Amino acid sequence: MRPSSVISRRVAAAAVSLVLASGAAACAGPQDASGGGAAGQGADGAPRKGGTLTVLNNEAQSDFDPARLYTSGGGNVPSLVFRTLTTRNREAGAAGTEVVPDLATDTGRPNKDATEWTYTLKEGLKFEDGTPITSADVKYGIERSFAAELSGGAPYLRDWLVGGDTYQGSYKDPKGLASIVTPDARTLVFKLKKPEGEFPFVATQTQFAPVPKAKDTGAKYEEHPVSSGPYKVVSNENDGEHLVLERNPHWDPKTDEERKAYPDRIDVRSGLDEAVINQRLATSAGADAAAVTTDTNLGPAELAQVGSDQELASRVGTGHFGFTNYIAFNPKVKPFDNAKVRQAIAYAVNRTSVVNAAGGSALAEPATTFLPEQKAFGFTAYDHFPAGKTGNPEKAKQLLKEAGYPNGLTVTLLHSTAQNRTTSPEIATAVQEALAKAGITVKLDGQEPNSFNEKRWSVKDAPGFFLSRWGADWPAGGPFLAPIFDGRQIVTNGSNYNHAQLNDPAVNKEIDEINKLTDLKAAAARWGALDRKIGAQALDVPLFHPVYKRLVGKDVKNVVISDWTGVLDVSQVAVK
Repeated sequence: MRPSSVISRRVAAAAVSLVLASGAAACAGPQDASGGGAAGQGADGAPRKGGTLTVLNNEAQSDFDPARLYTSGGGNVPSLVFRTLTTRNREAGAAGTEVVPDLATDTGRPNKDATEWTYTLKEGLKFEDGTPITSADVKYGIERSFAAELSGGAPYLRDWLVGGDTYQGSYKDPKGLASIVTPDARTLVFKLKKPEGEFPFVATQTQFAPVPKAKDTGAKYEEHPVSSGPYKVVSNENDGEHLVLERNPHWDPKTDEERKAYPDRIDVRSGLDEAVINQRLATSAGADAAAVTTDTNLGPAELAQVGSDQELASRVGTGHFGFTNYIAFNPKVKPFDNAKVRQAIAYAVNRTSVVNAAGGSALAEPATTFLPEQKAFGFTAYDHFPAGKTGNPEKAKQLLKEAGYPNGLTVTLLHSTAQNRTTSPEIATAVQEALAKAGITVKLDGQEPNSFNEKRWSVKDAPGFFLSRWGADWPAGGPFLAPIFDGRQIVTNGSNYNHAQLNDPAVNKEIDEINKLTDLKAAAARWGALDRKIGAQALDVPLFHPVYKRLVGKDVKNVVISDWTGVLDVSQVAVK
């Protein structure tokens, strides 16, 4: 990818919004990997159609336009309205990391070198007004997403499609993109600049949702987007703060094997305090008995309450989104140009204290690999600098002596002042205390979130030592490793996520070779091997992978949580 890649400028921030705004995270069910237990079964074990599902959220479901949404697998609430060429498999656990057909008959047919992908739409697809969905509608939906006034969506097609980097969108250039070909009403062909074996994952993004050109109202389209899914928008107040969905009478479940669509109505209410959300779900009074959240986790104090209440505990779902929190090094800054200094810090870290600072073992799992511990990512176990559970300060002191610092050294750690338990003061302090035992004095530099992000994402001003985090746009190694370690994605005039500014020709070449693979299992194995190889350079110190704990109302049934999203899938939930 080019150095000015849009991907490298925007993926990291989006990864967070995927979890918070669209509820895209990953997991096992409330009591087991099948999404069973009290919350999954209900009194008679049989979910039924009908009723109203209430969604209680902190963040508003803003920009409810398929062009402007940045989602993983189609998102959570958005995927009730917008169908895409492919989608995530709506099953619990690891099975949920697979890509499956949605509007298309399959996950795509590549040419020999994966530079061209062909899709065929299913028969009988209709919009909410009963008109047929055609390949031209999908093409138009993608093309309008390039318009500047509809920015915000996933950036991949700008970088991948031939001509995508200069295309200005359907409003300025109604002729459209020549790299999206529609030879007939059911066929689409995508022509790419280079091999992309993970294209089926990208086709889950809402930019692939069909939009009828005659019904496009530009920036106002989000107020009433035309549905291709089981629900249609009947009300959108205050830019997604209160969103009401009702059944789309022209959605045919025979064309949609993924969405169960049990409730008659979905009532999404946002702008609520997180403590209030969890209290309402716990109490489950009135309509809250049939309520869920797609963006609010339980905190340590709330988990303590849950632990003493068996009924509440039965209504907690546990999930693992593909996310890693880590210490980042910039080897351009001394003393971090010395690999032995970086290794010393890796040995000195006390992951037990870091996990405790992140909320405890119920909310964080210690990490020694950059890739998350999921097969879909290509996870390959390694620990190049074994610090044990509480750190190895003696080994760290030895390495510091070899590096020329027999009396220790003093460094500054940049962190955020946001109380997020990921890049926050609690985590920074845990690192500081552990390194002190190895003779490393850590001065803490806490910055408010905007300033923190500007500094850590700047090639010019990036410090040598800072807290960071990364989440994947889909469950595969590509969107996890490439933006961080591909030298061609170093951005000198914008947000740069390649914190080590690594530009290793061998790493770049291997990324290109893996991208050619359409066998995703084979690709995963290669991503895992690459992670292990890069990890030996001590360019970062993986700290922990987050765990998501979310409560549901007492009448919620059929909780399904996949390892793609890590949170319950609202398309599967029943309330009767």
